[in-house]
Amino acid sequence: MHKVHINTHIKNHYSKTQLFEDILERLKLKGIDPENITRSDLSGVDEFHVRGAEVSREIAKEINLSKCRVLDVGCGIGGPARMLADEFNCDVTGIDMSHEFILTARKLSTLVGLRDKTEFIQGDALELPFESGSFDVAWTQHVQMNINDKARFYSEISRVLTDNGIFVYYDIFRTGKEDLEYPVPWANDPSISFLGTTLNMDTILRNLGFTKVATTEQTDNAIGFFSGMFERNNQNDSKKSGQDVFMGASSPEKFGNLLKGLKKNKIVLQSGIYKKK
Repeated sequence: MHKVHINTHIKNHYSKTQLFEDILERLKLKGIDPENITRSDLSGVDEFHVRGAEVSREIAKEINLSKCRVLDVGCGIGGPARMLADEFNCDVTGIDMSHEFILTARKLSTLVGLRDKTEFIQGDALELPFESGSFDVAWTQHVQMNINDKARFYSEISRVLTDNGIFVYYDIFRTGKEDLEYPVPWANDPSISFLGTTLNMDTILRNLGFTKVATTEQTDNAIGFFSGMFERNNQNDSKKSGQDVFMGASSPEKFGNLLKGLKKNKIVLQSGIYKKK
């Protein structure tokens, strides 16, 4: 499939109109005053990767981020970027291909008083619109699964990092060639799912001059997270979760298939840190 067509399908998969308004409405239903929303009020909805804000904070604590220039590749609606700016005093730029995500990220940052520490740009992860050596840290969570050209993806990350820059990832990887059950959160069918392996990523990064600093297996944590989520969702209050903000009524099926893949070891979840020489 042609790259332009693939990108269109990926954008359509994540398309969500009136996203900012939907989030505000959900907060109102929780009794939160729209004029006094804090970053913690958003934590249940603005980090829609596995384990949300909790794991973002865990990973951030593993490196020295104070006053760093951080690029969040595939930033979504900006939850991790705001956390890094607020708690670790970073200047964070987020990039995402979704126009609606970027607009929502900007509005949410303004809402919680972090617009001066965060910037959000619509763009392509394979053609990052930044000069070489612009960032101290590149951060990415749940992104490579929708990117077919892994070499270009990691090469662009390398290019925009300074010498001795840090690459941080938190992602889902396949363990072999066995197919998943679809739909899953990042794809309704295999046409836009491009899961790589950890070995392939490591090979590409080492060829680009990166050195592995640390990796953490996150699969068991993810299984526990989803098991707990399904138990809570049995209470039948979708407004408490926020997961359906992006996936609507299909979210239980998508997360259920993701959980099956993890339990059957078709996929793994891993975080890691690499340093550019």
